[in-house]
Amino acid sequence: MKNSKPFTCTGLALLVICLLSVSPAAFAYLDPSTGSMVVSAIVGIFASIALAVKTYWYKIKGFFRRNEKQDSSTGDSPE
Repeated sequence: MKNSKPFTCTGLALLVICLLSVSPAAFAYLDPSTGSMVVSAIVGIFASIALAVKTYWYKIKGFFRRNEKQDSSTGDSPE
């Protein structure tokens, strides 16, 4: 008995697939304004991300930039 676990990853994945495949029919109505609501939410998410990047741009730029003091002390002196 090498594998004594009751549910392995394969068994769990198979259970999830079986449960999702037997879902009942949904009687729902999505009106045309739902599509525009989803589009405006996506645009809002991108605008929020852009504003966050703009707000912290100098911190992000400083994180990726090398420190000039460390570069000058690496041993490239003309001695």
